[in-house]
Amino acid sequence: MSTTISPLAPKSYPKMPPIAGVRIATAEAGIKYRNRTDLLVMVFDAGTTVAGVFTRSKCPSAPVDLCRANLGQGSARVLVVNSGNANAFTGKKGRATTEATAVAAAKAVSCGANEVFLASTGVIGEPLDPAKFTHLLGEMARRAEPGLWTEAGRAIMTTDTYPKVATATVKLGDADVTINGIAKGAGMIAPDMATMLSFVATDAPIAAPVLQELLSKGTGKTFNAVTVDSDTSTSDTLMLFATGAAAKHGAPRIDDPRDPRLQPFRRALNKILKNLALQVVRDGEGARKEVEVTVTGAKSARSAKKIALSIANSPLVKTAVAGEDANWGRVVMAVGKAGEPADRDLLSVWFGDIRVAHEGERDPAYSEASTSAYMKRDRIKVRADIGIGRGKATVWTCDLTKEYVAINGDYRS
Repeated sequence: MSTTISPLAPKSYPKMPPIAGVRIATAEAGIKYRNRTDLLVMVFDAGTTVAGVFTRSKCPSAPVDLCRANLGQGSARVLVVNSGNANAFTGKKGRATTEATAVAAAKAVSCGANEVFLASTGVIGEPLDPAKFTHLLGEMARRAEPGLWTEAGRAIMTTDTYPKVATATVKLGDADVTINGIAKGAGMIAPDMATMLSFVATDAPIAAPVLQELLSKGTGKTFNAVTVDSDTSTSDTLMLFATGAAAKHGAPRIDDPRDPRLQPFRRALNKILKNLALQVVRDGEGARKEVEVTVTGAKSARSAKKIALSIANSPLVKTAVAGEDANWGRVVMAVGKAGEPADRDLLSVWFGDIRVAHEGERDPAYSEASTSAYMKRDRIKVRADIGIGRGKATVWTCDLTKEYVAINGDYRS
């Protein structure tokens, strides 16, 4: 965790309301970090439904395996998250740790081990000793309280410089329901069905299959549209919990994803997912600028997204942004290497509202001075129009600075 807060951090944080049916506790277990919290427990009332999306990495962490195994029965009673150690690529020891943690967590809240969900974040390849924290779970479950969402966001940080939280209250039928979310992530972010870690909870009474559809569809233009460094984590986990407590004041139970009463909730959930995803980008390791990359005129939306990610993941594009250099030639390069249909002589490129290249060459009205002035902003928009179709996509990234190298050069030390 950095001591210097990102210049792109929020100027203020929302007041996070409690979610009925969720209680939270954090603790200092000393897994890697000293004098800060590194362990989170969320306790859910009986009847809480759950959905999740996870990394597509072929080297997933032991906690991801456990979550996938438990997700099928659709109910959750407790979530345990540690930072400082990813419990990934830890072989039989990793599986033993997840089993020991699940047993301790189940005992702490008197539930079945298949209603326990785990996540770990931090160094890969170092065994995680369950004895460092499993003895804390019972006491944490007893003292857990509803309102500690920002504290929860802080406990799951690694190289993050600030906790990431978001909240919304919307109507479900005639009743108010609340959605809260937290996330962590600063590097190794190129999510493929998730981000490093994010947990969202609501008091809405929504069946697990409906939750799963909402979450799976919601990631496409949110967590799956952000990249810090093109690297997909072993531990990417995004989970959504619904306690159903709002049924007590009239919220209808939703069992069909096509239920029209679900629309305001769907919009609010997607907004929270996007909010959290963008906070992750703004806290990219060493980041000084947020970059929005839009591709239009591609052969298809899928093609547009692939080209946009090629631009967003290009170290040359990202270092040009860091250096406030309006080097549109690097955008042209990234379009050309994406492996998607494109035509050099139809390509146009913009930085903000300034068209810098048009129909395969530098724009006749190009002004180095005005474009350089634009590049000094802390939020940069890059657009490439491919000129061959109607496909469109937007992704978000950050610049690549010397600090990124410094942070990752000594991450394990």
